[in-house]
Amino acid sequence: MGFIKKNLLKVIEWEFLTDEMVHKYEIPERYEIMNKSKLIVRESQAAIFVYQGQIADVFTAGTWTLETDNVPVLSKLAAWKYAWEMPNRVDIYFVNLKQFIDMKWGTANPIMMRDKDFGMIRLLGHGEYSFHVCNPSLFMRECFGTVRSYSSDRIHAYLKDIVLMELTDLLGECEIPALDLASNYRELGDTVRDKVSEKFGKLGVAADEVIIKNLKLPEAVEQAMDKRTTLGVMGDKMSEYAQYESVGAMRDAAQNPGAGGMFAGIGVGLGAGTRIGAGFADSFDSAINQGAKNTVECSKCGAKMPVGAKFCPECGNKTSATIKCSGCGKDIAEGSKFCPECGQPTSTKCPGCGKDIKGGVKFCPECGHKVN
Repeated sequence: MGFIKKNLLKVIEWEFLTDEMVHKYEIPERYEIMNKSKLIVRESQAAIFVYQGQIADVFTAGTWTLETDNVPVLSKLAAWKYAWEMPNRVDIYFVNLKQFIDMKWGTANPIMMRDKDFGMIRLLGHGEYSFHVCNPSLFMRECFGTVRSYSSDRIHAYLKDIVLMELTDLLGECEIPALDLASNYRELGDTVRDKVSEKFGKLGVAADEVIIKNLKLPEAVEQAMDKRTTLGVMGDKMSEYAQYESVGAMRDAAQNPGAGGMFAGIGVGLGAGTRIGAGFADSFDSAINQGAKNTVECSKCGAKMPVGAKFCPECGNKTSATIKCSGCGKDIAEGSKFCPECGQPTSTKCPGCGKDIKGGVKFCPECGHKVN
């Protein structure tokens, strides 16, 4: 009699080590699931008992003793109370309930979007989404049926298409300006997640998160946005910016040695002249006046040379330090007795102590007497 009956399968359990979503538990031929067998369902798992193609019972996390009280449907279907006399085989499926993260999505084709600033534009985007099985029985009926193993890759493509469909529809309806898209990634992702939840739910899965990492605008639109940003930064400095751009264009045209470059330079020069002629004239006059103030005459040859120069660039005469004339304010060589411009003496006698003092001072540095 002992050779006729099969052995009792004492412990039934399974541990998911990969991204497998469903695993059919294989029962060795010499074993049967009988009364008092132990079923261990780990956290983030569910166990489904199927008898003759019909879902009998679903077990959540915990350790279960298989008997009539906790497998009522199976007991009714398979006459479990007679298990020792009439052992019956059932199929057991372990379902992974963990959250499947880092599921990539990306646009294979551009998403068309109407923008109030740039008109019709095309967007390319990518990101991630995550989901988990929330209804094991429904997931079995709608997705994996009676296959022995079912991985996340088999449903990923379908779920990704749902995410892209809802995102495309949302971008067409939300009317968010292209300039503000980046600041609304989180809100857009949350809205897409809410929209896909209904379709995911029909498969027995739930959408946990939809993340938008980037929505890329066409290069022409990005360049236009960069120019608009530049104009905003310039603000009231637009006239100076226009002059800078015109001078750069003239320089580039002048560097072209060909005839085309010559004529282009002429055209640019004529156009730029109407805008910045007055500005250059003012700048040129200012530079001349400033230059005149910053030069002195050589004491030997009379040539103009920069203030502070040690040698005259014309005759090589060694120069000396300069002082300001008290009469006209002109820079003159230190040691000169009279200003060559107005004839003002460069020094005078202190009426108090008789000390020679430089012209232009109001009080004697020796005795403090007031100088007239």
